[in-house]
Amino acid sequence: MTPELTEAIKISLLVLLIVAAVAASVMKKLVPALIVFTSFSLIMALVWILLESPDLAITEAAVGAGVSGVLFYMALRRMEQMKRSFIEKDGADGDGNDDDDKPDETDGGGENDEDQR
Repeated sequence: MTPELTEAIKISLLVLLIVAAVAASVMKKLVPALIVFTSFSLIMALVWILLESPDLAITEAAVGAGVSGVLFYMALRRMEQMKRSFIEKDGADGDGNDDDDKPDETDGGGENDEDQR
């Protein structure tokens, strides 16, 4: 490889790193942000290879892209399951109002609170 090509690859990878870091930070949806985060780790592994540090490249690829990506994805799935169970537990209407906490005016047999004292 010529030195000019190597420099061009290094510069393009650094630009991709910056773009991936900013994109992962500003994305609203979590799964696409996770994909961008994983791609950031893979690009960083390539940068480590170009910097002639293969041990760090393997570690970055394994831990940064592999293990972290899988753990984040599992956490997102778990959060979605918890969200669904919370919505189902809250009620079918999903309004969040718990009418069971309010006293029912017809349960007193016609008596009001002053008569019960």
